[in-house]
Amino acid sequence: MKKFNLSKIMHKAWAIFRKTKITFGEALHRAWQAAKAAPINAARIEAARQAAGVTAECNTWAGWKAMGREVIHGSKALFQVLLIHASKGDNATYTASFFSASQVQPIPA
Repeated sequence: MKKFNLSKIMHKAWAIFRKTKITFGEALHRAWQAAKAAPINAARIEAARQAAGVTAECNTWAGWKAMGREVIHGSKALFQVLLIHASKGDNATYTASFFSASQVQPIPA
């Protein structure tokens, strides 16, 4: 049986509820979908990383930005992978591009 962090799911549900104009029940449903999709997305990322032969630290454009770094203009993604975007509520998929640490720089002040 899978173990889920119920506190994290509830926090995500409240964040979705505050950000959108949906009922709390729908926000909770979306948070559960996101929690269930997380291990699937992680497995897809790891499989794509191994298929591309990448061993360096990689992250998406948004992931690097959250860490205070920006992708250098003109950098080509090392690999792309199809991920589930469950928090939208429709289990839509999107293609995420991953960049290595050598393709980013600190965000200028």
